[in-house]
Amino acid sequence: MPTSSTQVSALTSPNLGISLLNHFGSLTDPRQAGKIEHKLIDILVIAICAIICGADSWVEVAEFGTEREEWLRTRLELPNGIPSHDTFGRIFSRLSAVQFQKCFRSWVSEVVVVTNGQVIAIDGKTLRRSYDRSSNKAAIHLVSAWATQNRIVLGQVKTAAKSNEITAIPELLQLLDLNDCIVTIDAMGCQKAIAKQIIEQGGDYVLGLKGNQGQLHKDVKEFFEEALENQFKGVNPSYHEESERGHGRVETRQIWTVETPAWLADQEKWKNLRVIGMVSATRKTGTKETVERRFYLSSLANEAPKLGAAVRAHWGIENTLHWSLDVVFQEDRCRVRQGNASENFAVLRHLALGLLQRENTVKAGLKTKRLKCALNPDYLLKVLTAK
Repeated sequence: MPTSSTQVSALTSPNLGISLLNHFGSLTDPRQAGKIEHKLIDILVIAICAIICGADSWVEVAEFGTEREEWLRTRLELPNGIPSHDTFGRIFSRLSAVQFQKCFRSWVSEVVVVTNGQVIAIDGKTLRRSYDRSSNKAAIHLVSAWATQNRIVLGQVKTAAKSNEITAIPELLQLLDLNDCIVTIDAMGCQKAIAKQIIEQGGDYVLGLKGNQGQLHKDVKEFFEEALENQFKGVNPSYHEESERGHGRVETRQIWTVETPAWLADQEKWKNLRVIGMVSATRKTGTKETVERRFYLSSLANEAPKLGAAVRAHWGIENTLHWSLDVVFQEDRCRVRQGNASENFAVLRHLALGLLQRENTVKAGLKTKRLKCALNPDYLLKVLTAK
């Protein structure tokens, strides 16, 4: 039975997921006209709600819909009931991944205010089970932009392999507003053209420096090692130190930054390069001690605390985003792989993660929140309407 106008307005109003329909309602339906039994927006909303509640496959999405059909009918039209799992899989495999990602970024632009000085971390992740042996389809590798303060994905770009991050990163950056933000990227993105693009888009950069930059990495590494040995005599660095305790270990991070030395080769080719930096992390677990040193190029001023904060924030894309996707959303075990489905399912996970992170009245982990949504439709609605 069709819903009343009041019920339909509950879905289209700004109260449901900051008006998801305003951003995803423009999606082009990939199905043939005249053979459509289920509304595309109904399919999308069921999928989002199901994934928030713990569904990690199309079978589980359809099962959620069946179990929650009565509740869903108060908010969706569902002219022919709940679609089958095959219908979910078929539609999302054919739905334009580019258009779906564009709709996601439109939603993000409404719910996220990127503040001045916020760190935007760029990093890639492979969807391991997206590899399809039968069709010889390679596993999908996604490069994502993570707003570290808002704890939300700002956008993602698919690349065929990790080695192609160099071409995917500029494409992703082009989609973002970088004004007054600090962009952090690991060594794969430490490229002159990427540094130039970030500056031209109004941002600053902190780029990890490793062996892929050959002589430059060698020169910076040797400079800091010699400076440490001589206690930075005549160097005039900025210095910052911080410690953390947890999980049975103590970690002390020492950060040094130095204005770019005049002798550093090709420095003029790195747009607005102002400092080189080193972070030395000493970890103590019982009687065991390890030391790891990392090196950086940055357009920031010579302020070690600021570079240290940016580096620490960058680790959030691994410790928060990637960990949550793998442990909470089981991304590495997901076998969704046909057509565009794996890429579109990744967007649905990012959307679900963003909504769960925004709801902060319940002080619990993401797994607990997902369970609570599954058990309590009122809390699910609260997550969808979080501000």
